[in-house]
Amino acid sequence: MALILADRVKETTTTTGTGTVSLAGAGGGFQTFVAGIGNSNTTYYTIEDGNGTAWEVGVGTVTDASPDTLSRDTILASSNSDAATSLT
Repeated sequence: MALILADRVKETTTTTGTGTVSLAGAGGGFQTFVAGIGNSNTTYYTIEDGNGTAWEVGVGTVTDASPDTLSRDTILASSNSDAATSLT
């Protein structure tokens, strides 16, 4: 497991709550986390909730599965007093 950085990685999700994020595919012109970061590697991530008011920055682990997932291992900063942001 290595820390990997990649350009043009962006995915959508319908995940709610504060747990692991199920990834739902790359946005137009972007690549998936599995394609850009690779299975079992860690990376920095940013999450913004659906209404654009809550956000989170952290380090997570990518898993190539069905569906692909991104765990939220370390929260570095958030709009929730630097704790995991509950996604709506």
